[in-house]
Amino acid sequence: MNNDRILINKLKSFESVNSNFLNIVLALFGTLLLAISSKVQVPFWPVPMTMQTFVIFLIGMTYSVRLSFATVALYLLEGAAGLPVFASGGGIAYLTGPTAGYLYGMLLASVVISHFANLGFSKTYLKSVISLIAGSIVIFSIGILYLGSIIGYQKAIVAGLLPFIPSELFKIALAVALIPTIQKIIKK
Repeated sequence: MNNDRILINKLKSFESVNSNFLNIVLALFGTLLLAISSKVQVPFWPVPMTMQTFVIFLIGMTYSVRLSFATVALYLLEGAAGLPVFASGGGIAYLTGPTAGYLYGMLLASVVISHFANLGFSKTYLKSVISLIAGSIVIFSIGILYLGSIIGYQKAIVAGLLPFIPSELFKIALAVALIPTIQKIIKK
């Protein structure tokens, strides 16, 4: 009987190793997607858009809260270490420069979106919209607060929010079209 318990414990620890390995792979994959999405500029009106927040939406809607946080935190650490994962490169200056608030906002937004997803908000279109709008509000609120402390809040709203609303709505619509639809297909 004692040997059975030891075997079960060994199987549980093996399962945990596989789970930990999978989480590491998912986190690294997420940081790769974030790095690629920061480099891709899509022509859009009134300003070109990157797909970074779209990837944040996907990570938030599909990863657990802890994995979302770990993935985006790892992305920020990669950038701080000098890896060229941000739109124009890497380095600690990005985490203190004018766009730093948006980066920190993405970290918090991924957690908020994941929390909503855990509550079932990624299963329906309407709830997904609510979740992603909440995430966008978090990103832009922190971004504007930080940028505003540098250039003034009026300028921050004009330069750091208003031009990005159309592209953000597009990315929300794209994520909402994908995630609940994929979940419905998987259920079948």
